[in-house]
Amino acid sequence: MAPRLDFSEWWTKDTRKGTPVIVTMENPNYSILEIDGPDAAFRPVDKDRGKNAKQFTWVLLLKAHRAVGCVTWLATVLWTLLGAVKTRLFFGRGVTMESDKSSKERFLFKVIRGFLLISLAILVFEVVAHLKGWHYFQNSHLHIPQTSEIQGWLHMIFVAWLAFRADYIAPTIQALSNFCVALFIIQSIDRMVLCIGCFWIKLKKIKPTIIGDPFKSEDLEGNDYEYPMVLVQIPMCNEKEVYEQSISAVCQIDWPKDRILIQVLDDSDDESIQNLIKVEVSRWSQQGINIIYRHRLVRTGYKAGNLKSAMGCDYVRGYEFVAIFDADFQPNSDYLKKTVPHFKDNPELGLVQARWAFVNKDENLLTRLQNINLCFHFEVEQQVNGVFLNFFGFNGTAGVWRIKALEDSGGWLERTTVEDMDIAVRAHLNGWKFIYLNDVKVLCEVPESYEAYKKQQHRWHSGPMQLFRLCLPSIIHSKITIWKKANLILLFFLLRKLILPFYSFTLFCIILPLTMFVPEAELPIWVICYIPVFMSFLNILPTPRSFPFIVPYLLFENTMSVTKFHAMVSGLFQLGSSYEWVITKTGRASESDLIAAAERESKTLTHPQIYRGASDSELSELNKLKEQQEAPQPPHDRKVTNL
Repeated sequence: MAPRLDFSEWWTKDTRKGTPVIVTMENPNYSILEIDGPDAAFRPVDKDRGKNAKQFTWVLLLKAHRAVGCVTWLATVLWTLLGAVKTRLFFGRGVTMESDKSSKERFLFKVIRGFLLISLAILVFEVVAHLKGWHYFQNSHLHIPQTSEIQGWLHMIFVAWLAFRADYIAPTIQALSNFCVALFIIQSIDRMVLCIGCFWIKLKKIKPTIIGDPFKSEDLEGNDYEYPMVLVQIPMCNEKEVYEQSISAVCQIDWPKDRILIQVLDDSDDESIQNLIKVEVSRWSQQGINIIYRHRLVRTGYKAGNLKSAMGCDYVRGYEFVAIFDADFQPNSDYLKKTVPHFKDNPELGLVQARWAFVNKDENLLTRLQNINLCFHFEVEQQVNGVFLNFFGFNGTAGVWRIKALEDSGGWLERTTVEDMDIAVRAHLNGWKFIYLNDVKVLCEVPESYEAYKKQQHRWHSGPMQLFRLCLPSIIHSKITIWKKANLILLFFLLRKLILPFYSFTLFCIILPLTMFVPEAELPIWVICYIPVFMSFLNILPTPRSFPFIVPYLLFENTMSVTKFHAMVSGLFQLGSSYEWVITKTGRASESDLIAAAERESKTLTHPQIYRGASDSELSELNKLKEQQEAPQPPHDRKVTNL
């Protein structure tokens, strides 16, 4: 007997919803209806009769439609997810997929696609094998390996691997590890010598001093000291968050107003930011501050091009010194009084560099770890080199240059991403001396996000390798002493800029993990533990409060060695990524924007003035634009229609 499909009881089950409602009206023109539930008015007259088969079919179709909609939604979500993965792989930093796909991203996508294709092929093979009945226990023609046979094969493979590992892999790893250990020892000795020099400076209280006090009232009345003309430059580009505090701090520097000129060198490509900076400059100008706003027509060369263009202005010729502050730096009001007097009676002095102090060093763990490295750099490296060698790498900001030293060294060049180190090396080759003031601090900020810090470190380690390739012939043929040449080549560039990221990455990120799988190649315990911990303690000495972070500091340095090594290789071999900081941080204006800007500025500036304040790259760009504007337009065929 076939089962009876009777859904009448289920379908006609009383499911009241809500509460009964009675509606009454005054002077009713309509009949009054009592509603027991929301479906009472639409309930069929014959309540005992069940739904027919057609209505039941509609219910099933409705449920099927909902199921299909759910599957469609899942497919849409999966498709969107795949699209996001593809966009992440190809677009990277918002660059178009067709023009700027990097080789690494294409290779990664090919690997993922190949893995998916292989997985699908194996799945199809498994399905076909199952349908054909290709199983070990069903097909008598297939040989099933016994356990002893498999163990014998595995034993042979393992013995062969041990022999190959001991004869070929282990000696190679051991030789490379010995080489890296030697570099590690040399670099550790250099760090120890620097720390001993810093300790000697602290013990003997050695520091640059100013003879007398030129700012005493009686000296000023006797005209023993005349305030020199100082130019203060603030290069910036789209610095919306920090421009105001930087300009405010510089405008409050204690120096005679008629002996100082502040240049706000704005390379911003956002007109709203330009207007904000102009308003801030105008506000300080109305208060009697000698400050001007300058925006280049053609923004080439980035910071080096910006500084070079500003130094080419006619009114700069009357100034003797130039102080440079990046947009996030806030000097104290007595900054010039603590730095400029060092140039008096010292004609060989070309640069006075102040120390950086970080206002956000305790913001998070990343800023604390950065503070450890930077404090060692300023407290130990810069101070020791400044006292004993009168040379160190210019930090690009918070320094005062003698303009004559800049001109004798060739001025700002746009050939590398480390224009500050470039001008420092060229000035040193020309015989100029540097002074580092550890007790003069300028407030600034360190990157608070890992991405920003990673880009900064990439530039700081790829740029010096670019500069080393360019400056090596000049160093060799220069007239400085042999030991100064050796210091530049062996210590300044090779040991501290090339060897340090090389051995750190190779020894601790490659060789040390390999020794776990190749026990024949061993690393001494003093290389793995004792010396790294001891060197970490030396690095933390300038910041004693950072001792609780020594373990994260060790792990952080090993992690960052990958980025530093990659940056070093890209800069040494002139790879495309060596210019990554230049491309991502500053954008170029389009041709139409440049032409429009030139037309606006031509109403107030003459051509000789524009050319005077332009760098070489700017002049070439302006000449190209001028030729394109003056070139005759090709004739166009026009159709004449009679109306």
